[in-house]
Amino acid sequence: MTLTALSLLAALGAAVGLLGSVFGLGGGIFIVPVLVLYFKLPIHSAIAASLVTIIATSSAVASVNVERGLANMRLGLSLEVSTAAGAVAGAFTAGALSPKILQFCFSLLLFFAAAAMFRKGIAKPAPESSGEPPPGGDYEYTDPATGRVCRYAVKNLPAASAVSVFAGAVSGLLGVGGGIIKVPLMHLVCGIPIKAAAATSNFMLGVTAATSAVVYFRKGLVPLELTAVLVLGVLAGSAAGMRILAKTSSNRLQLVFSLIAFLMAAKILSAAWDL
Repeated sequence: MTLTALSLLAALGAAVGLLGSVFGLGGGIFIVPVLVLYFKLPIHSAIAASLVTIIATSSAVASVNVERGLANMRLGLSLEVSTAAGAVAGAFTAGALSPKILQFCFSLLLFFAAAAMFRKGIAKPAPESSGEPPPGGDYEYTDPATGRVCRYAVKNLPAASAVSVFAGAVSGLLGVGGGIIKVPLMHLVCGIPIKAAAATSNFMLGVTAATSAVVYFRKGLVPLELTAVLVLGVLAGSAAGMRILAKTSSNRLQLVFSLIAFLMAAKILSAAWDL
């Protein structure tokens, strides 16, 4: 492997680690095409390498997020069950559904989520709360960027679980990462602060990827040397991402995430238009 290839792999891993630690995105949508088109890897090996990097991202930041109280593991596991059920349902019904209609509906959903998060991002920050936690929950964490104690309750869990089933099905059918769905879902539907939503999404992605990666590893599909370079980049990117997360305001994170969601929606809509 040439020095240029090694540098590209490390840079790709660093970018994925940064996205994962700050925004709760898996990064598979970036890793898989690069590995297939540039490194000429078979698609299954590219997916296997992507899963390992997602595990590395989650592992690198999970302990810090749990210590800070950012990751809501109870909510994450609840929604993960619904998402997995949806993914199984999507696998069984894939042949009966029109990809064009699915991609069109999914892009509309992402456009809506991007617009909603953009509106919240440009709104004035809510005044600091010094009272008791809201009814229905007692979750809290200290925002490193402001020093504020952020208290919140998990709202609309049944609705979020129902949407998670749909999200899992569509995510599985379209081959897109779950983070782009889960973060807006937890933030907009459940009322979770954006930093907690990103941290919880990162935790969920790690659980899902670990389950799938075992299957690929047992089949010998994980390209070990290439994946090792990716993971080194992921660890460096994750460390940088945690520093960015600690210093960045929630409103700015919402604005950047809304831009990512908008670009993803445009890409999926374009793909649907070409079908």
